[in-house]
Amino acid sequence: MTDPDPKELDPEYEHHGGFPEYGAADPGAGFRRFVTSMRKVQDLAVSADPSDDVWDKAAEHAAALVELLGPFQAEEGRSPAGRTPDLPGMGNLLMPPWDLTRYGPDGVEMTGYFSRFHVGGNMAVHGGVLPLLFDHMFGMISHAAGRPISRTAFLHVDYRKITPIDTPLAIRGRVTGIEGRKAFVSAELVDTNETVLAEGNGLMVRLLPGQP
Repeated sequence: MTDPDPKELDPEYEHHGGFPEYGAADPGAGFRRFVTSMRKVQDLAVSADPSDDVWDKAAEHAAALVELLGPFQAEEGRSPAGRTPDLPGMGNLLMPPWDLTRYGPDGVEMTGYFSRFHVGGNMAVHGGVLPLLFDHMFGMISHAAGRPISRTAFLHVDYRKITPIDTPLAIRGRVTGIEGRKAFVSAELVDTNETVLAEGNGLMVRLLPGQP
């Protein structure tokens, strides 16, 4: 089911155009507190309903934050966002706050929850958020299975039940088949009762040497 050493499949494994190998980051406590607070801010940004003067103060704080961090923008792969494995979502605010609990060639598992920031309507998770989670999962599945860097060729999600917020959930996935450069992957999102909330299937295609 798994490939040999990725570098045997692709001698240019370390130089995939726009996909160089990024190492894990180990930021200090300040970044960890920042990400935790920013996730709370995201929730409040879509749920708070204060008076105009409070919004004005919030806007001033946000502008001050932009001014503070603006001079420190870095190239992709240099900031700790997305490169901090021990933080939910690897420290990337785009990703839901999920933790990696199993990572191996036989499959990957993450546990976590969705919050108010992810609501689409009627306190259910927005349907567009789930493909983001599945796509993130498929990339990890492919990498854990020893596949060289790949891109998503297609992703299909079946919505079985409403996905709630503020509830412990798990997503589990694996490679289901390999055909040359193609890796077929699947995953399922479940609640604590093992009820399937959504199922996803996708195709990850290994990049050609130098392909972005």
